[in-house]
This record gives sequence, structure tokens and C-alpha cells, in this order.
Amino acid sequence: MTDRPSRIDLLELDIDLRLADLWREASEVGEWNLEVMAAFIRAAYGKGYCDALTEDDPGSLCHDHGYRIPGRREPAPGTV
Repeated sequence: MTDRPSRIDLLELDIDLRLADLWREASEVGEWNLEVMAAFIRAAYGKGYCDALTEDDPGSLCHDHGYRIPGRREPAPGTV
């Protein structure tokens, strides 16, 4: 990382800290293949989804790093 990290660098660091347990597990994988990689991608996606749902202040990850907080999508017709 540079002396003056960009906001993307800082966002990556924040996300890496949130995924520390997954990074630890990844370091213990002896042989990587598509199945193992897919499992880690799913786990990271699920972790991010759960983190977003449980934030004390929804949207704070985006806000803290200077990104626009996306609006909520309208539910598809007939799904409510």
C-alpha cells in the first residue's frame, strides 16, 4: 500500500478485515480447484450479505468510504 492509500485501497482493507476468517481458511487449502474456489466465492458473498443486513447503520460501509448508498430496489410485481 502507498503512503496515501486511495479510497479503493481503504475499502479493500475494510472488506479484507471483514473476511479475515475466510482468508485464514483459504491459507489452509492444500489444493485449489474450481469447486473450492466457488465455495469461497459463495461464502464471501454470503458474509457480505449478512454483514449488510446486520449493520447498526445501514449503508455505513458505503458512506464511510465515500461511496453513494444505493437505493432500495422495488420488488418485482407479484412478489410482495
